[in-house]
Amino acid sequence: MLHGPTRTLALLVLLLMPAGCTSVFFHPLRKHVQTPQDLGLAYEDVYLSEGPRIHGWYLPAQGTHRATILFLHGNAENISTHINSVAWLPQVGFAVFALDYRGFGRSEGSPTLAALSEDVEIATEYLKEREGSKNLCLFLYGESLGGSIGLHAAAKMAPQRPYCAVISQSAFAGYRRVAGEKLDQFWLTRLLRTPLLWTIDRGYDPLDVVEQIAPTPTLFIHGTADQIVPPDHSRALFERARSPKALWEIEGAGHIQALRSESSRQRFVEYLLAHRLSGSHP
Repeated sequence: MLHGPTRTLALLVLLLMPAGCTSVFFHPLRKHVQTPQDLGLAYEDVYLSEGPRIHGWYLPAQGTHRATILFLHGNAENISTHINSVAWLPQVGFAVFALDYRGFGRSEGSPTLAALSEDVEIATEYLKEREGSKNLCLFLYGESLGGSIGLHAAAKMAPQRPYCAVISQSAFAGYRRVAGEKLDQFWLTRLLRTPLLWTIDRGYDPLDVVEQIAPTPTLFIHGTADQIVPPDHSRALFERARSPKALWEIEGAGHIQALRSESSRQRFVEYLLAHRLSGSHP
């Protein structure tokens, strides 16, 4: 999510463009650099929707199928560079559907906040139909931009309660908020901060809707050493959310690195299993 001085300068250029400036949050890569097979995982290519075709990888659970996870990656590249975040889950019994948003990887179209939210809804409906006959729990798990998009989409779909729990890691609370923090890091963009921030769409800020996700459980995960999206974002989301909710601050973890340790992964699996037994089903 908006890495270093180079990304800050790119942000300046994009924000100075007269067109919509929310596009600064999207840095797609069309080419896949690896597949799950390269990691020794079985997988299925899936294409969704009759409009722009949306692509994803379905990774079946190994052994007993405990539940299914809809995975939403961060703002850069595509699922092939983010798959390692969830590649460990099939071996502990969780199927994963890794979604590429419009304009990312093999998915057609162009990314916008509205389009990405719709992509999540489309993928959710697909998984409800695919897994519903098995009475399996569906979890939504997003990282960075994916966490923010997922929270907003989950709030929109809350009346249907499609998920046993909604989980975000290193998500940001609002688009203007995180952009403002990046603009403050460079003297020139700091001078232009106020007028530039007004060009960013606030209609999809998760902080404005996160309380609507309840009574579906919501889990916020953030590394205390995250230099890309400060932990205050997840704290603000947690404070605004309604119960049942939880906040895990992982000491020393950087951006989207909180689930890299064996102890954090075991804790994550225990959370999924607990809510698989008590949660709603697709």
